[in-house]
Amino acid sequence: MTRLKLGPIAEDKPVKIIIDLPGNLHRDLVAYAEILAKDTGQPVSDPKRLVVPMLQRFMATDRGFAKLRRGLPTPNP
Repeated sequence: MTRLKLGPIAEDKPVKIIIDLPGNLHRDLVAYAEILAKDTGQPVSDPKRLVVPMLQRFMATDRGFAKLRRGLPTPNP
């Protein structure tokens, strides 16, 4: 079985985001949600819930980003 980069989607307080996607990307997002639901046994109520984990995963595995980010000053809370 092929392993997906995403696992089950954690429940979190929803944040509204508005974004325009090309039609082909939206279709791929819907297909990914369907495959993920079958793979994890957890239904994905809305494919847009995949966007945040996908972006988090992308940034967490981008070595160039991590290297450059280490050079940035730490923001004060």
